[in-house]
Amino acid sequence: MGDILVINSGSSSLKFALFAPPGADDHGLDSLALRYQGKLTGLGEGGQAASTARLKDAEGQPVQAGHFSDLPPTLNHHDALMRLLDWISERPDLDDIAVIGHRVVHGGRRFHDPVILDVAIVDELQTLEPLAPLHQPYGLEPIRRLAERLPETPQVACFDTAFHTTQPAVARHFALPRELTERGLIRYGFHGLSYDYINRRLPRHLNGHPARRVVVAHLGNGASLCAIHDGQSVASTMGFTALDGLPMGTRCGSLDAGLVLHLIGEEGMSVDEVSDLLYSRSGLLGVSGISSDMRQLLESDAAEAREAVELFVYRIVREIGSLAAAMGGLDHLVFTAGIGERAAPVRQAIVRGCAWLGVALNDDANRRDAACISRPDSRVGAWVIPTDEERMIAWHANQLTASAD
Repeated sequence: MGDILVINSGSSSLKFALFAPPGADDHGLDSLALRYQGKLTGLGEGGQAASTARLKDAEGQPVQAGHFSDLPPTLNHHDALMRLLDWISERPDLDDIAVIGHRVVHGGRRFHDPVILDVAIVDELQTLEPLAPLHQPYGLEPIRRLAERLPETPQVACFDTAFHTTQPAVARHFALPRELTERGLIRYGFHGLSYDYINRRLPRHLNGHPARRVVVAHLGNGASLCAIHDGQSVASTMGFTALDGLPMGTRCGSLDAGLVLHLIGEEGMSVDEVSDLLYSRSGLLGVSGISSDMRQLLESDAAEAREAVELFVYRIVREIGSLAAAMGGLDHLVFTAGIGERAAPVRQAIVRGCAWLGVALNDDANRRDAACISRPDSRVGAWVIPTDEERMIAWHANQLTASAD
């Protein structure tokens, strides 16, 4: 059996990972051995800077690759993907690709699980582009390109929305006319691959004890929270689109719909202008006027930077309370993704805001980014668990194609 290639394509980036296949009797997440991973940035029209490539081996050491040297100022996604396939095909230490797994943001109402792709399914997923205009097109284009170059290699789509399909209807419905709900205008939730991974990893930290009521905080440039009750998503902060919920790097998060009407009716803004405002010029960047990068904001002495961080924390603490209410309590709080894994001051402020729920922080463990950051006497466990969406995709792709053989 050959290697497993994972593709995670964004508007200006292409992330990939290569995993060796597991043994015949080994089905756990750790059964997949990472070979290489990398990221190409500054791609296409979404790229705001020159194209760059970073490749690393399984130990995290940089890998030099001639295919990614002397890149044009703005490399397009197709050429980046073809360079990657050329590099893979010429590596003597790599096997043929047995299956390719993709992160596809939106699965709509139909796709509750990963699926082996064909032309009809890809066409159906394309109809969901209006629901995720900044993500869906870039997730589907590599699938079509790879089908042309490697037509015999199965491709698997893993959906960011799928993990949340277990939510009850009351958590997913808006108070809109029923006919709109029946047409799919509901809360979908996102970051599901990350939540799926954390949901499978947390029990290892609990020595076999059940993790009944968990809030996972996926905090990065995109940010959301998910309530996981007995291993299933029951509520999340993101809704119909990935714009909802928490303030993010450049996205506003939850917003009064009347404000959007005001921007269009009274400020004279077009739909495209409002979209650009809410997706690209708001969030941490908009509030601070400095940066969307939490590291820069934490290092800044500017009052505006402090206000942006305070708003970010305030919204998270409020939403944790809401999700705890949805589960009837809270047993564990897990931080993941870039900010969640590495911004100790942000975690400290959030945990202190959740003291009423019974979370008590171990300050030293938090400063060290330890796995467990709660005190022994804390009623609620607090954890830092790095996410690994690429490994989750590889695992699903392998499981699905192995069962189809």
